[in-house]
Amino acid sequence: MRHLGILGHSVEGAALCFRAFCQEGFRELGPDEHPDVTLDVIAMARSMPDWDAGDHDPIRRTLGESVRRLAAAGADFFVCPDNTAHMALERPGDDLALPGLHIAEVVADRAARDKRTRVGVLGTRYTMDGPVYPRELAARGIGCEFPEAADRETVNEIIFAELVNGVFGADSRREFVRIIKRFAESGCDAVALVCTEIPLLVRPDESPLPVLDSTRLLAHAAFEVAADRRALPSWRGGPVGS
Repeated sequence: MRHLGILGHSVEGAALCFRAFCQEGFRELGPDEHPDVTLDVIAMARSMPDWDAGDHDPIRRTLGESVRRLAAAGADFFVCPDNTAHMALERPGDDLALPGLHIAEVVADRAARDKRTRVGVLGTRYTMDGPVYPRELAARGIGCEFPEAADRETVNEIIFAELVNGVFGADSRREFVRIIKRFAESGCDAVALVCTEIPLLVRPDESPLPVLDSTRLLAHAAFEVAADRRALPSWRGGPVGS
């Protein structure tokens, strides 16, 4: 089996991915068994000024340092359970020290397998304003929809004021369900939860639409690679397909 490195950026999403990966091992390999896994996290606070400034290159360097530490720990490949971070990881630069799975490709592949035609996308304002999910869904012939401006602000505020700090309140859950219902009313046939903390707030049985849980989908794909059921990825950062 291969050794997984988890490149954390937001703590709650990284912890959920770590737990989901290990639990996959318990189900597939037996009690207490899972492939080796190492988690590395450099505090997100160090990168927030650069996110707000739209300067992704320093963030890529910080994330690259985590990947180097994962490689030094013996990891064979990495995943980053933070959708927004992939905007920085896609910046041009030296190859990362390990190959990695790209979270948006994993989510879009699942949407295609499920024969989705139009997907509502919920994440940070950086992700919702960014190119990653429109690009990956369009490449598979799938439409992409984001909330209207006021609801985008609501989603972003809840993520940064509550979810990344481990706060999951009933009022915020109702707001997310309301926004997902709007997606359903506008013709979406699934919702992608592409802030990796959102699945901790909204369960599939609470959602008005079928859920694409980016955190658990990434953990499952990582387990398949680690268990030699899926090929080792080749992407080492930079523009997708380079």
